[in-house]
Amino acid sequence: MTTLLVTNDDGVHAPGLLALVQAMRTLGEVGVIAPASNQSAIGHKKTLFQDIAIHEAELADGTPAQAVASSPADCIALAALGLTRWPPRLVVSGINRGANMGQDVTYSGTVTAALEATICGVPAVAVSLDNRQADTVEAYATAAQIAVQVVRAVIERGLPPLTILNLNVPAGDQIKGLRLTRQGVRVYRDQLEREGNIVRIVGEEPTGLLEEEGTDMWAVHQGYASLTPIDLDLTAHRFIADLAAWDIALPR
Repeated sequence: MTTLLVTNDDGVHAPGLLALVQAMRTLGEVGVIAPASNQSAIGHKKTLFQDIAIHEAELADGTPAQAVASSPADCIALAALGLTRWPPRLVVSGINRGANMGQDVTYSGTVTAALEATICGVPAVAVSLDNRQADTVEAYATAAQIAVQVVRAVIERGLPPLTILNLNVPAGDQIKGLRLTRQGVRVYRDQLEREGNIVRIVGEEPTGLLEEEGTDMWAVHQGYASLTPIDLDLTAHRFIADLAAWDIALPR
């Protein structure tokens, strides 16, 4: 039987996780390991040589889960080291409350959990819903159905090494279709808020700088689900020749 491992960054009791778990059961046996609390925007944090608390948890429908008091990447790293049955056929991360597009992928615990999975040799899909107000399982139903189709295709065809798929779904249930996309460019509108010696980063939702056709943000904002392949090779290949022309020499 196909085994799938589901995680997220919104926490083990998030409705998007439950919606994804229930949808993935149509494809095989599902295990769950997720952060014990919200770990949004934590990025690819991996904890080394420090204590990590874990405990048994239960989703709202009774599904057993491992709750990890750390990051989504730690959840997958611990699973790969033996905390859960490993390897699954696929890791699915989400469904995130809010889109993960453009440079979001470097911040997103949802995406970096999937990246940790591919580092560990297991293909992975990250799933996000462009709706930060989604607070019921039903609100994630359409995104979960689309995720099933994407995950089924990955099970059948596989993914290249160190490559994941990043799926973003618009809010609502009237999705125009699925577009294969590249990353756009976000503009963040962060602000510093301070009270004495306490500071916090706040601000409005980010906007899109690059929303031309073919980008993830263009697709989602036009009502399409966006599917972007993401590779862990972060080399700026197009810049290598220019960099070579700098002729940087070491001192003698």
